[in-house]
Amino acid sequence: MTANEAPITNGRGAATILAAAAGCFALGVLALAGDASPALAARLKFWTPTGPLSGVTDVAILFWLILWFGLNRMWRDRTVSMTRVNIASILLFAGGVLLTFPPFMDLLQGK
Repeated sequence: MTANEAPITNGRGAATILAAAAGCFALGVLALAGDASPALAARLKFWTPTGPLSGVTDVAILFWLILWFGLNRMWRDRTVSMTRVNIASILLFAGGVLLTFPPFMDLLQGK
């Protein structure tokens, strides 16, 4: 690298990956919570034909966008450990998938 070249940073990409995985996990948590709590399900019913699923997805997308914006602003000019980001992202994504899997949701709810 010469003196005029800027170092290559990976913060923006890391923010994108981690925020997407966290959004998946938020979707799972909200789906489980909406299924387990009738009061929360009523609050998450943004559009009647789809029921609480409309609120679950809308809130999860809003969470993802806010987290993506925040992480991107914090990490845009930094180099972060992709190993840590990838491990955290894999765990968050796997948790989100498990929480939206009906047999696992039923197991957690004691059904």
